[in-house]
Amino acid sequence: MELTPAAADLVCRLREAHGPLMFHQSGGCCDGSSPMCYQYGEFRTGGSDVLLASLDVDGVAESVPFWMSKSQFELWAHTRLIVDVVEGRGGGFSLEAPEGVRFLIRSRLVGR
Repeated sequence: MELTPAAADLVCRLREAHGPLMFHQSGGCCDGSSPMCYQYGEFRTGGSDVLLASLDVDGVAESVPFWMSKSQFELWAHTRLIVDVVEGRGGGFSLEAPEGVRFLIRSRLVGR
């Protein structure tokens, strides 16, 4: 799992504004198909979630955990996941929404 430079820059700015962060991707429809960024601990994870990675971002003191629902993880287990950011506001409660951008996942098959 990795972040594009644009996503890493946005994570740094959100960290400065909101404190420690976390990501969660549910795999549901609508907003659940995009990674959501929250203040650390603001989204409760449980037995139906998998910790995919603890992302190290230059300029951020602590790792940023990235969680995904088990059902979504089963579908994407053989892909390399890349967190990116694009113009346009996503719906939902993700911290980047007021910035006029949204996080999204790009993927490629492992070994390619």
